[in-house]
Amino acid sequence: MSLNQLRAEEIKAKFEERDAHIRESWVRAMEARLVRDELEKCQKGEGVNHYENCKWLSEKYLNMLAENKVQGYKHIDV
Repeated sequence: MSLNQLRAEEIKAKFEERDAHIRESWVRAMEARLVRDELEKCQKGEGVNHYENCKWLSEKYLNMLAENKVQGYKHIDV
């Protein structure tokens, strides 16, 4: 294999790794959005008791907000 072909394969592998990382990042962000939607439903349905009955959902959502931020490809290259 020539040097150009090796370089092209390295670049292609790097782009595929970036795409996979960004895709996983977006999936985690969308999971957080689903939890937020369920939290809103719980809060509307429970009324004044939502502080007690939806506490586990709010804690889960806060954890997901901290952990599941969308990170671009520059974050993994540096």
